[in-house]
Amino acid sequence: MKTAVVIYNLGGPDKREAIQPFLYNLFNDPAIIDLPGWLRTPLAWLISTTRAPKVAPQYDIMGGGSPIQKNTLAQTEALQTALGGEYKIFTAQRYWHPMADETVRQVKGWGAERVILLPLYPQFSTTTTSSFVRVWEQAAAAHGLNIPTQTICCFPDAPGYVRAQADLAWPVLAEAKKHGTPRILFSAHGLPEKIVRDHGDPYCIQVQRSAAAIAAALNEPGLDWLVTYQSRVGPLKWVEPYTIDEIHRAAEEKVPLVIIPLAFVSEHLETLVELDKEYGHIAADQGIPFYGRVPTVSTHPAFIQELRSLVLQVAANPSPPYIPPQGRRICPAHCDACPCGSANGLQ
Repeated sequence: MKTAVVIYNLGGPDKREAIQPFLYNLFNDPAIIDLPGWLRTPLAWLISTTRAPKVAPQYDIMGGGSPIQKNTLAQTEALQTALGGEYKIFTAQRYWHPMADETVRQVKGWGAERVILLPLYPQFSTTTTSSFVRVWEQAAAAHGLNIPTQTICCFPDAPGYVRAQADLAWPVLAEAKKHGTPRILFSAHGLPEKIVRDHGDPYCIQVQRSAAAIAAALNEPGLDWLVTYQSRVGPLKWVEPYTIDEIHRAAEEKVPLVIIPLAFVSEHLETLVELDKEYGHIAADQGIPFYGRVPTVSTHPAFIQELRSLVLQVAANPSPPYIPPQGRRICPAHCDACPCGSANGLQ
């Protein structure tokens, strides 16, 4: 059976001229701004046109555009090598090219008989994984791609992902120890609190699960760590604690810091600029004895092998439409947005 594996991520503008349309696509997503279209669309235009000039200098730091698509292509090539010729790997991005519509046409043109959607989001959220699945289904229907399709839900504590994070963290942690007893901040992209509270989004629970697994893998007795959230925008209250607040606290306590961006698997604006430049400068200005940021897992061999294992797990299980880790739901019952449950024949 010709199986297409579509790996997908958030995406990012690849040049200055793409910043405004990228932001428009982002803020026009009902999973991001939960308003009727007649309100959301003009609001997205307003936000994107006013915000684009403000963030353009941040993209200039990265050479004028985000490297996320190049990183995703590198992951695509590594996964293709790991899986072999029985599968063909395609790339898609949610808010910039190649988007779902383009990739659907590529998959159909190749003659795929089955599709496996593989998120590059370790933790599930309605704002990421299910947002992409929604537009994929719309694009597939529009182009008549009517073939069996399954989505890998998440992999917050999958062994290869955890091992890759720990491998990359150990050298930074060892350097931090030269300056005192370090604290690890597992920094994840934030969400408005109402998405978690009102919609039962399991993202924060899964982020905590990832952090606990990585901390255990580091095998450091008495390790000082906590989960924090970055990248908040707008007037809404977002989930806490905020990464920047914990940087200020570490400065007051003169604690060395190690930052692990556990919700990001590719380098992009939030890692290269927000964590490295903006937060790094604040840490230096406030006299933190050490500030080190762990690289994203990117094409780490353990991570790529984990993606391979996830694909093979799905390939051996032709149903249900959403495949949770180890074939079972991991989210608590109150997480209503979790797509894995009895409706899929799972408990």
